[in-house]
Amino acid sequence: MDAMIRTGIDLGGSHAAIGLVNNQGEIISTHNIRTPEYSSAEGFVNECVNSIRNLMQSSGVQQINGIGIGAPNGNFFNGSIDNAPNLPWSGFIPLAQLFQDRINVPVSLTNDANAAAIGELQFGIAKAQNIRDFIMITLGTGLGSGIVVNGNLVYGHDGFAGELGHSIVSMDGGRLCKCGKKGCLERYVSATGIVISAKEALSKPNNSILKEKSDNLSALDISISAKNGDSLALQIFDETARVLAFSLANATTVTSPEAFIFFGGLANSGELLLQPLRKYFEEYISVVYAGKVKMLQSSIPENNAAVLGAAALAMGRL
Repeated sequence: MDAMIRTGIDLGGSHAAIGLVNNQGEIISTHNIRTPEYSSAEGFVNECVNSIRNLMQSSGVQQINGIGIGAPNGNFFNGSIDNAPNLPWSGFIPLAQLFQDRINVPVSLTNDANAAAIGELQFGIAKAQNIRDFIMITLGTGLGSGIVVNGNLVYGHDGFAGELGHSIVSMDGGRLCKCGKKGCLERYVSATGIVISAKEALSKPNNSILKEKSDNLSALDISISAKNGDSLALQIFDETARVLAFSLANATTVTSPEAFIFFGGLANSGELLLQPLRKYFEEYISVVYAGKVKMLQSSIPENNAAVLGAAALAMGRL
């Protein structure tokens, strides 16, 4: 067994994935716990520590050398979660310190999309293609992003750089976001956003097969319908790609990335999203960037990227 083992924790609103990871980026053992079951952060930390110890025992691991955590609104500089709207605990939570109080190893914490970016940088397609300037786009319930410049995460002065999901794409108000603003990108481009778009379209006369599932519609339903040639579903993907391309074109003028790397449920739709995205992106982008920026899907299995990235964070690989 590799002597240097780190724990990576991907903390989400519905569940947290905990993994033991070796230096080669191999996940030795994993366990999931339901985040909403814990009314306090302290109770959640206690359960995580118990799970880590159980994983160590079942895997024959004698010790871990650090814990890395990817979390919504995670602040790398002070190890806290600050006002995360999708977690059951509100306000300022000193999560790294809570873990250190329970288990005597170094603990590092960052935004969950940043953790996914670190995973790509160290173990994924960015590593394979030697890409050191890229923007990671996570397309789940919301839209997260992690910006990598010359092989380093961009955190900004306060630890919260890279929130493309909360950049504004509608100047006329637009959809209300959980952050309290209107017109945020993630309300149009995410699993949640594409369902909203579909329900808006279904409120008008149409012949889409999506009408059969309109009361319990999911992003997967829309993706399947689009793959089956449903014209309304294809139109929704086209409009989603157009909005995303607009935002990515603007981001390109700031950091000039070699690639955008996508992962998450909506990204699994593949060319349904990426083909129109490339087309609109080239229409919106300045000529100096034309034809230079790749649109790539993550090479890491969806459930592993943030765990591997969090473990890499614990390894000090930034």
